[in-house]
Amino acid sequence: MQKTCLFRAVMLTCLLCSSLRAQTPENLDFLNDLPDFEHVREMLPDYLNRIAFSLLDERARTVSKISTAEDVARRRAYIRERMLSALGGFPERTPLNARVVGTLDRDGYRIEKVIFESQPKFYVTGNLYLPKSGQPPYPAVLFPLGHERGGKTNSDWQHVLVSLARRGFICFTWDTLGQGERSQFYDPDLETSKLGETGYTTEHTTIGAQCLLEGDNIARYTIWDGIRALDYLLSRPEADPTRVACTGNSGGGTHTAYLSVLDDRIRVAAPSCFITSWRRLLESIGPQDAELCLPPFLKDGLDHADFIYAFAPKPYIMLTAIRDFFSISGARETYAETSRLYSSLGAPEKMAKFEADNTHGYSLPRRLAAYAWLSRWLKGSEDHSPERDVEIEPAENLRCTPTGQVVSSLGGETVFSLNIKRVEQFRPKRAPLVTKAAAAANRNEMQSAVRRLTGFQPAATPLNVQPFGKLEAKDFVMEKLIYQSEPGIIVPAVLFVPRGSEGKKPAVIYVNDKGKSAGGSDAVIGGLVKRGFVVLAIDMRGCGETRPPQNPDESNETYQYFGEYDSAMRAFLIGRTLVGMRALDISCGVDLLESRPEVDRARIFGFGVGAGALVLLHEAVLDDRIKELTLDEMLVSYDSVVTHRLHRNLYESIVPGVLKVYDLPELIAAAAPRPIWIVDAVDPMGRRLLAEDVRKEYARALDSYKSWSSEKVIHIGTRKPDEDFKEVFQEER
Repeated sequence: MQKTCLFRAVMLTCLLCSSLRAQTPENLDFLNDLPDFEHVREMLPDYLNRIAFSLLDERARTVSKISTAEDVARRRAYIRERMLSALGGFPERTPLNARVVGTLDRDGYRIEKVIFESQPKFYVTGNLYLPKSGQPPYPAVLFPLGHERGGKTNSDWQHVLVSLARRGFICFTWDTLGQGERSQFYDPDLETSKLGETGYTTEHTTIGAQCLLEGDNIARYTIWDGIRALDYLLSRPEADPTRVACTGNSGGGTHTAYLSVLDDRIRVAAPSCFITSWRRLLESIGPQDAELCLPPFLKDGLDHADFIYAFAPKPYIMLTAIRDFFSISGARETYAETSRLYSSLGAPEKMAKFEADNTHGYSLPRRLAAYAWLSRWLKGSEDHSPERDVEIEPAENLRCTPTGQVVSSLGGETVFSLNIKRVEQFRPKRAPLVTKAAAAANRNEMQSAVRRLTGFQPAATPLNVQPFGKLEAKDFVMEKLIYQSEPGIIVPAVLFVPRGSEGKKPAVIYVNDKGKSAGGSDAVIGGLVKRGFVVLAIDMRGCGETRPPQNPDESNETYQYFGEYDSAMRAFLIGRTLVGMRALDISCGVDLLESRPEVDRARIFGFGVGAGALVLLHEAVLDDRIKELTLDEMLVSYDSVVTHRLHRNLYESIVPGVLKVYDLPELIAAAAPRPIWIVDAVDPMGRRLLAEDVRKEYARALDSYKSWSSEKVIHIGTRKPDEDFKEVFQEER
């Protein structure tokens, strides 16, 4: 107990006295000077890709056996079931309450401005393009939007929609959430999204994090909007429900692929600039916006070709660009695979690919190919007539609301408000932990949940510790080491062993999401070493010296919002999490400490900062060897991400579906009765919270500690400059 009290005292000193320094180097990085590790920043993406490619190879073996209509039907059912599971299912079908709020009469076509509700009070703004010639009912085209400015008013989309209407198609398009009139973060003072000029895509990935925590995907909302948009289109007497196509570019190509899988009413599909392959995506641009990724897609044995398997043998054309950032090689490979499938089904003419030597976009060559394909299968003959000039409407002409934004004109629901209601539906109802038996049962439950949801896998190979130099100082010895937490993953580490006292010493494993050389680390490490603690400071995978190269500049706007999104999404796609993998890195660090003759194995403590604190907490729930924790600047709860509109740098901390099972306060409770310091807990934007607000979040955890002991061993505090620690870290019972 004496050493534990000493540990607390050291923590207080390190946290409150910025002037404290031992003779520790400020920069603890060393791999950059070693030629053997010049590619160490590629380690994490390479590791994730190897797993992904293995899963894709397994998928290839599975689909190679598909050849009959019965095989395809089974595959279709599997694809739909897995997609619906990834989405979190769909909402209930409720009245559309659709209304036409304006009409534009033009040469050869008419545009109606429409508002409907895809969910109660969740308003969708759209435009219906109707031919003036020919006899209704007309063949119908559903047109999901891509990620371009202006939403449905974008000039590229107007070219397609007007041209289709002139060719005798009735077409409906709508603003995807976050775009056009449906900003979910609209600021009336700024007259734009709070997320800035790139808000129309940044909104998607911001909301995506909140949805993932619930076990959903933001595409649950965007696809459902599309299904309800089709409900509206086919409610019109001018539309022929037996002749329905879907086409769109980029994000619209994505939703063409999604909707064509999930809605049997679509008879013809023509996605533009989307279909490629996940292998080529991972080798090139990596995962894109949150709705373009449906984790655990790769673990489920799926690839882009499966969107076509689920549609076969109905007519499908891939509209591609040779110089697209969606790999043309992947598109060609997917076409080769699916064209063989269509041939085996006796319908080779119904699978096609069109290539144009240009870049991303619904350019004229792809538009003409689409018009011909849709005409062939919905009207009986290909239409190769040239595209006439299109009069581009000013944005205000096509808007459906007085202010140009649903939120300021109609109010109603947002994805934010719907997510809060959804969490309230399934948030676990937990009884107070007032007995040791209840607290112990909670701990067992949390351990099982952490393993399952984070994908944590215990070490299965030797550490293979390698030394890379030693610094002999007056008060300590510093060793530069790497160890292997699993094949393909090395962890750079620095071990400080204080000189002086004989016998075994208490030890601390130090983890900071910014790396072992992050600002302020030297003060903490120096203070610990000065007082006789062995300290192991590590770079968890993807942190510090092994931070991936995709985000070299922290001034990058995408990185500022989403941090290590690329690595996190790659992990989600293969059914893993950075939290679970990094917990293994910490566990192996504890193994290393236990192997050292200087270390008292009964006195190993943990100190985590930022996202490192969140990982350390998860590991401590699984690992009794960590006897005490200090969690500095840790996210206060996952629930706070859902109840706050904005967040930053959280993807590396996400555990998909976690809010259906546990939250961080439950993990604190599961760590009882070990002493824990929670210092400067932060909200989703990284802002420090008052201790009294943190205590409210952790009420159940405090109950758990009371059930174990009358002595309080959980401490919640907020540090302020020059404030006496006794006032900050007072023990409330």
